[in-house]
Amino acid sequence: MKRIKIIIQFLGTNYSGWQIQPEQKTVQGEVTEAIFQALGERVDLQSSGRTDAGVHALAMPAHFDTNTKINSGNIYKAINAYLPEDIKVLSSEEVKEDFHARFDVVEKTYEYHFYASNVRLPYIDMTSARISTPFDYETAKSVCEYFIGIHDFVGFCSAGNQTATTIRNIRKIGLKKEGEKYVLSVTGDGFLYNMVRIIAGTIIEVGQGKIKAQDLPSIIESKDRARAGKTAEPRGLVLKNVKYK
Repeated sequence: MKRIKIIIQFLGTNYSGWQIQPEQKTVQGEVTEAIFQALGERVDLQSSGRTDAGVHALAMPAHFDTNTKINSGNIYKAINAYLPEDIKVLSSEEVKEDFHARFDVVEKTYEYHFYASNVRLPYIDMTSARISTPFDYETAKSVCEYFIGIHDFVGFCSAGNQTATTIRNIRKIGLKKEGEKYVLSVTGDGFLYNMVRIIAGTIIEVGQGKIKAQDLPSIIESKDRARAGKTAEPRGLVLKNVKYK
């Protein structure tokens, strides 16, 4: 028996999130079935975390145990033969038997992609959220720094959060403009349920003038979900990178 780490890229548009659910099409379900077709084994596929319906991933790590004789570096090729076009495994490698794709994570980076337009822009709309205009980019960019550091982010998570603590460390955050869209990048040691989408929604509302920039520090410190912005829609969120010990 050997433990295999794979890196998965997917568009979440057509899926009810990562986790297997009864009578739902999920990313975990599709990859698990593809592994069965490729290797002839039913495996317990564990990822670095869950993603909600409609959320994407550029590089989501996952692991499973297998008895296959296929070379570890070629397993991803066998799996891809049974995956749909919007899910692909980018690589596969054998790791230590105690490696865990979720519990060994030390840092994650998410991006939130959005654009400001009065009409939908088909080319970028599939993986970017559309917001109403006007949008003040410079003002929105200026408030990102308030999120950096260790804070209690209980005001930036949705009901249903099941973590033992709501304290998180945001190591890096920044907003940049790329052509017709904006990209918010957030790096931290971990995130609460819908935390990145609520941070994105709050920063967007600052740019729209719905929340005053000078109020951000007190909003964070208040721990009051009602004072933060709306939860930004899932289509703009993408898991970009995960780092391990």
